[in-house]
Amino acid sequence: MKASQEGDFEGLLAVLDPDVVVRGDRAMPNGAPLEVRGAREVASRALFFRQLAPFARPVLVNGAAGYVIAPQGRIFAAAAVTVVGGKVTEIDFVTDPDKLEKLRLT
Repeated sequence: MKASQEGDFEGLLAVLDPDVVVRGDRAMPNGAPLEVRGAREVASRALFFRQLAPFARPVLVNGAAGYVIAPQGRIFAAAAVTVVGGKVTEIDFVTDPDKLEKLRLT
């Protein structure tokens, strides 16, 4: 989160597995795809959306590591993060309000 907030592309690459996959439950408003692969592409997307980074908070998503994005205290998105060998290998985003409501966030 810190690297994204600071716009630190190299810092993002350092924590992402080269074959990282980010999946979303629906397309973002700007038409971004539901699946993004590769550390460079994922880091680029993270920087594109970095205006949301100040609203990100770490949480458990259904018992797994993750974070929520909650501008003005209202949850906009949640993401479960998979880390293997110290690198982020998968991020699964949920932005659909009905699906967000069903997640267990702690």
